[in-house]
Amino acid sequence: MTDGPALQVRGSLETLEIAPVLLAARHFFPGGADVRNGGIGNLVGAPRVASLGDEGRADIATHAETQALRYSVDRPDLRIILTVTEGSYRIVARRSAGVAALRDLRGKRIATIPTTSAGFFLARMLEQAGLRLDDVAIARVSPLSGMAAALARHEVDAVAIWEPHAANAARLIGKDAITFSGDGVYRELFNLNSTAANLADPVLRPRIVAFVRAVIDASRAIRRDPRVAQQLLATTGGFTRDELTASWPTLAFPADLPADLLDVLVLEEQWLAQQERRAPRGRDRLASLIDASILREARGRTRR
Repeated sequence: MTDGPALQVRGSLETLEIAPVLLAARHFFPGGADVRNGGIGNLVGAPRVASLGDEGRADIATHAETQALRYSVDRPDLRIILTVTEGSYRIVARRSAGVAALRDLRGKRIATIPTTSAGFFLARMLEQAGLRLDDVAIARVSPLSGMAAALARHEVDAVAIWEPHAANAARLIGKDAITFSGDGVYRELFNLNSTAANLADPVLRPRIVAFVRAVIDASRAIRRDPRVAQQLLATTGGFTRDELTASWPTLAFPADLPADLLDVLVLEEQWLAQQERRAPRGRDRLASLIDASILREARGRTRR
């Protein structure tokens, strides 16, 4: 397994969700894995987006399910092979902005990234109050670490974003914060992705299977004791102990393919298609994006 070049793994190093991948590469994968900043774009040869990752190809890549859907419109050979992490999202708003319920977000300035899982989450949350994205003013704050300060300075009225930025916002504005949990409405599915060609490669496939096995083992280790993984996140992503402590309860590490994964893809595809002014793909086409065979093989492997 150690022969040949290192397995090329890409994912955002500034996300908490990547913890099992980092731990797997460091402690559980004997074949050598090069984990660098990036994502599905590296997997399918898409042009680099400034400040969002390194150049170079990937054999496997992490990303939320939203981006797998977006990229797979032009690259239907994209495959989701494992859900690494599930992330609970929340909206954090200012009470002083007149927000006491979700319906009070009408007309408010909300910081999010509308083309990501956070944008889909916000849309789903607004639906619970009979609102649409058009009923609020979307504000872009860059870098994401500036969202909490923008909320505190009253430049925005709420933030809808992944952790630790939501937790940072709530902590910074203290008693002025009101939080709306997305539990039961939406959870991020942070997946490991590859391509049909990679999975058919007789040399690469067993290495991918072994890495998935390593992620399963790493996830089990994190569920027992998260401290080693948290230290990796602190070193790699620059997260503080306070950020990790406040955000950790919002994360789950299933290392599985959830039973409702396809249902989530179908629902989200409707939203994406409307955004992109195209016809939504049907359930059968979306089902082809999920390849469970790697997970089955990984579970069948005997650890040595």
